[in-house]
Parts: sequence; C-alpha cells; structure tokens
Amino acid sequence: MRKFGADHKREVLGAIIAAALLPTVADATDGYFSHGYGMKSLGMGGASVTRTDDGFGGANNPAAMVFAGNRFDIGIDWFRPTRSASRANAAIPTLNGSVDSDSRNFYIPELAYNEMMQPDLSVGVTVYGNGGMDTDYPQGNFQCPVGPGNTLVSSNMLCGSGRLGVNLEQLIVAPTLAYKVAADQGIGIAPLLAYQRFSANGVQLFSSISSAPGNVSNLGDASSTGAGVRIGYLGRFSPALSFGAAFATKTAMRKFDRYGGLFADQGAFDMPENYAIGLGMHPDPNWTVALDYERINYSGVSSVRNPSTNQAPLGAANGPGFGWQNVSVWKLGIEYAVDPTSIVRAGYNHGSNPIQARDVTFNILAPGVVQGHYTVGFTYALDAKSELTMAYMYAPSKSVTGPSLFNALFPEPPNAGGTETIKLGESSLGIAWATRF
Repeated sequence: MRKFGADHKREVLGAIIAAALLPTVADATDGYFSHGYGMKSLGMGGASVTRTDDGFGGANNPAAMVFAGNRFDIGIDWFRPTRSASRANAAIPTLNGSVDSDSRNFYIPELAYNEMMQPDLSVGVTVYGNGGMDTDYPQGNFQCPVGPGNTLVSSNMLCGSGRLGVNLEQLIVAPTLAYKVAADQGIGIAPLLAYQRFSANGVQLFSSISSAPGNVSNLGDASSTGAGVRIGYLGRFSPALSFGAAFATKTAMRKFDRYGGLFADQGAFDMPENYAIGLGMHPDPNWTVALDYERINYSGVSSVRNPSTNQAPLGAANGPGFGWQNVSVWKLGIEYAVDPTSIVRAGYNHGSNPIQARDVTFNILAPGVVQGHYTVGFTYALDAKSELTMAYMYAPSKSVTGPSLFNALFPEPPNAGGTETIKLGESSLGIAWATRF
C-alpha cells in the first residue's frame, strides 16, 4: 500500500491549515446547515450517510471512512443566495418599503484527508463549515418614529441607522477514527472542534428592549470556540444494500459576550444536535440510489429557538430569539456510471421551514426559508488515481409573511408596522479535485 511521502503530507497539512483560516460563509439551506457536505453529496441532494467514495465522513458519517481508502479531497463551492424583505400595509406609511441584501457571492472551501492505518482501521480529518445569518441590506428609504417626540428619522428597515445585517461564520475541523468490527460493518467517531464568528449592524433600536443595551449592535466581530462529537455506523448487508446512521451532539460554544444583549442567555449560541439515517441501494453495478433522513434540532439552542414574541428582555435567559423550529430533511440522490471514467448524478433535497409567520421581523436578518433543492453533478477520472467532480444546486425562491413586531413596539397608531415578507432563493456551483494514494 503506497503512502504519501513526507513532502506530500506537509502539503496536505498546509492545505488543512489554510482551509481552517478561511472565513467559511454560507446562507440558509436546511436551516443554516448546508444541504450537503462533499462535492459528490452536493450533486445528489446531500445524500451522504452511506457514501464511501470521498473523505467527508467527519461531516456526514465517520464510519464511512474505514471503507473510503487512502484519499485527499479539496474543493470550493460558489454559493449565491438572493434575499429580500418588504413591509406593507403599515399604518405609519413611511415604514413601508422593500430592500434587497447586497451580499450575494460566497466561496465555501471543503477539504478532507483519510488514511488506512490497517486494513480495518482509518484515521482522517474533515474540514467544513456552516452559516446562515449573513445579510447586508442598504439603509433604504424608511422613516421611523424614533426621534425626539417620536419624530420621523431616516432609518433602515429595522429602524436602526446605516446598513442592516448580521454575519455568522462557523468552521468545524473533525478528525475521524473508524474501525471495521466485521468485514462489512464499521463504526466511527469524529470530535467536532468548532470556531465561529458573528457580527450585527443596524439593529440599534433593539437596545431599547435589551438587558444589556451596550451589547447589541455595531460592535465588530465576536468569536467563540467549542467542541462536540459525531458518531456513526455503516453496514453493507449485500452488494445491493447498505445502511448507515450518524449522530452529532450539540456543540457547546463559548458565549458571544460582545453580543450578550442580543442573543438569549447573555450571548449563548451553541451548534444544534443533529442526526441522520440513510440507505444506499445498488440495483446493478452501474446504478446507486441513496435516501437519507436528517433531523436538525434547533430547539436545543435558546437563541435560535425562543420565539421573537417572548416578553423577556433581549439577552435574558428567556429572551427573544429567531423562533426557529426543528428541521426535518429528506435527501434523495441517484448516480449512474456512464463508463469507467464518468459518473453522473442528480438529486432532490426537501427540508421543513424553520420560520413561522410570528417571527418574520427578527428573521429579516436570517431569512432561512428555502425548502426544495434540485441538484446535478458529475465525476470524471483524470487518470487512474485522480478525479474531478462538479455539482450544481438550485433552490427556488420561498417567502414567509407575518405581522410586524413594530405593531407592538409602536402601539400608536394601531397596526403601525403592518405585515412583513422575507424571501430567499439560492444557487451554487462547485468543483473539487481528489486523489487516491
């Protein structure tokens, strides 16, 4: 079994470090998780629990790595969300209007390495990211009654000053260890070493309802670190059928102290627990059909779960949050080997909508409302050891409309803020290179 030489391993280590230093930004797909991890998965609607031909088990199913062999994967995904927000029927007419987010192009790296230490033991590392709260709205032409004596002041859509938006970047480095407990049965574990960064701008009005008014808006980047773990199982029950399952604990993160007056529980923002099960079916050697079910339990994170209508101050233990519900995701992918050098893929991913109508105002900042994702992709063998993979995703625009929280913040006249609508659509195009050794 040929190993990487020392020079190659130094190159891989350098690539891992470089990827870890890149800001990893994305917007909502399945909530604020990506619809998939690894370029092959991205081309199959995100179905990945039983996939064994890439190195992204740290993000999908660590047990798969003991079947993946020696390989190195690196790629980048161009992600393009289009987000907008509008307000109508407000009794204060100067609150009506619409605005589009200016941040539209994001480049998300992916990287994985796996090595067989023994025929039944593998070690590796997966580097991946999440995001979902990245918006950047211009101030627009809104006039809000926030001046002395409730005089109208030129403001952004949430009645703050300047540009409006938030940015959330999450990077996870997941070392993997996998072991075959039998010839066709594997288990795996991946510690999740996480770093995240957050900033908020233009939400100065919320200081008036915060437990810590000086820790709400326009404070630059805050960062935190934390850890969790993902465990997995994969079994091949016949040449035609495999089954996998994976569970990731909640990743406990240090608080964003700088924004302790914005997020519930004085700036707490953990990463939610999630789990997935999947089937891999092979009707004949050229065809693969993969079906996954994933559950993301946003309800375990108070700053994400708490309804925006909670009466406690912002930043308090039961303070208002984004009101996100848990998300259930179905992922279906098909794959066909055209010839020994070419594989084509297609898939569909459907997730439940985490945002209810009552929480639209807060989610102007994080409009994670898309549900359906259509994907296609291919892999082409460049030579006996290396390959090129591409994937494309399209998520049609989805919107949610609900009553404005300004109806309570500005009680006079009645229905002061009318109704608001948030809208999100997405597309992505990615490319990855891999080598086996």
